[in-house]
Amino acid sequence: MTDTSASETKGQIPTNLRLLLILEEVARAEMPVAAATLSETLGLPKPTIHRLLATAEEEGFLQRDIDGRSYGPGRRLRKLAGNTLSSQRLRTERLIIMQALASEVGETCNLAAPGRYGMVYLDRVETHWPLRIQLPVGAKVPFHCTASGKLYLSSLRNDKLKHVLSWLQLDPSTEKSITDVDSLLEELASTRARGFSTDNEEFMDGMVAIAVPVRDTESRLLTTLSIHAPRQRYDLDRLIGMVPLVQETAKRLEALGRL
Repeated sequence: MTDTSASETKGQIPTNLRLLLILEEVARAEMPVAAATLSETLGLPKPTIHRLLATAEEEGFLQRDIDGRSYGPGRRLRKLAGNTLSSQRLRTERLIIMQALASEVGETCNLAAPGRYGMVYLDRVETHWPLRIQLPVGAKVPFHCTASGKLYLSSLRNDKLKHVLSWLQLDPSTEKSITDVDSLLEELASTRARGFSTDNEEFMDGMVAIAVPVRDTESRLLTTLSIHAPRQRYDLDRLIGMVPLVQETAKRLEALGRL
């Protein structure tokens, strides 16, 4: 049976485009999206939206949020986004930019994006030093005790941040990990104010890190660019001195994404 409601007629969206537009809208939103919101935004009837959401969830492109009514990116949509970011031409140019940063700082740099339960490393350029921290592409690290994760959390609206912190497990990775919600909120407020984040041996003993945002065309955090180093070579204050250079590199990556 074909949907013929006034809202669908108004939208004039071809059948083969509807699911793509739903995925686009969910990916664009900064928090899980309810079916009613999608119906209103796209001008499609609720039965059509529910049917397409069910298909996308069953196939792994979307996943239902903890509230049971809203939807966010699923495993396959996140993988699609990662593969898109890693397309050969863009990845080659991105790695050239990151290599210049790693060479100047003398330490490993990483590009990471938020996943469902932590940050996922999309790309990295290794330091030449034999003593280095091994975090391969595809590795997942916690939100609350890493520079990239705290930067992501600091970018969230207060309502979304409250939602995330309601289920986020603040398990300690080291003795310096922040495991108290109020203390983490203070740290995130400081991170938001200064525009970069730090990891002072909170994820791994003996490792310090900084991270800056790489933003999309609407000034939203797309990925994080980070540098981490053993304390034997960099203390945190010295690494913070590299923030302007890392921010300059992030601007180059943003420009690359607009080509």
